[in-house]
Amino acid sequence: MARSWNELFITGDPATEAPDPAPDAEPEREGGFFRRLRENMSKTRQALGAELQATMFESLDEEAFEHLEETLIYADVGAPTTAAIVERLEGEAGSGELQSGEDLTRRLRELLADTTRFDEDTVDLTPAPTVILMVGVNGSGKTTTIGKIAWHLRHELGRSVLLAAGDTFRAAAAEQLAEWARRAEGELVRGESGSDPGAVAFDAIEAAKARGADVVIVDTAGRLHTQQHLMDELRKVRRVIESRLPGAPHETLLTIDATTGQNGLRQAMLFRECVQVDGIVLTKLDGTAKGGIALAIAQELGVPVKLIGTGEALEDLRPFDPDDFARAILE
Repeated sequence: MARSWNELFITGDPATEAPDPAPDAEPEREGGFFRRLRENMSKTRQALGAELQATMFESLDEEAFEHLEETLIYADVGAPTTAAIVERLEGEAGSGELQSGEDLTRRLRELLADTTRFDEDTVDLTPAPTVILMVGVNGSGKTTTIGKIAWHLRHELGRSVLLAAGDTFRAAAAEQLAEWARRAEGELVRGESGSDPGAVAFDAIEAAKARGADVVIVDTAGRLHTQQHLMDELRKVRRVIESRLPGAPHETLLTIDATTGQNGLRQAMLFRECVQVDGIVLTKLDGTAKGGIALAIAQELGVPVKLIGTGEALEDLRPFDPDDFARAILE
């Protein structure tokens, strides 16, 4: 999985390709982003990691594995994913591969990471322009996420960005995007309040082609997965984008509020039925003990988590890394 913005976004530009890490890069990274991630995910770690570390599974018996199963489910890892992990650990313990609590914790960390690992976990920015469609329910942090992505694309990858204010129902959404466009040194295309969001997306693509913008990020109105008329509208927006630029949207990202737990997984399943979802942005991980939902979404939905949000700051939106994630909640 991606560890940096250069690794997450494929630009085709050698100047922005991720360089080989310097010999001293790991200690710096360890003291920087990983430490911040670990601190911001303290609630999940307390619910999961600290609980496991406290017991250390002095004997790998049936009671120990029942306790592990309860702990994983409490952290919203999900019943199917939990069952698969615990069954695997029980089998390895029975064959003698795991002989101590330390062995089990190490192996658990590996399995948690593998659960969220995908081969196709990048975002291709080589189409010109690249169109990214952002979808999600109200309050999931979608508009803020768009702004942060735009900022990183501009300031870390040198990409010009145009934002499309496709949420024409919430006046504050366009104003919020306007501020982010200013910070990202990008442009904004918006329509009148209540206007057709498909028309806004159409105009944004036209503007991007005319002005040579590298990336178009299309915001959409937050909607509940149960609001059929709004889900139909989302399908229409996608059709409009595709009709104007064949192959677009090139990436559809679904924002999920981690604090919603298993409900977030249900949302993701229904959104996937409405539009093709290429990746998940899991937000508000710092405010919940249910961080295990990242594993449930990846395993049960079959869609990679590509970005995670662990706070309000720009640096708190980061490309998802399965190994760092597993370590942050267990160490």
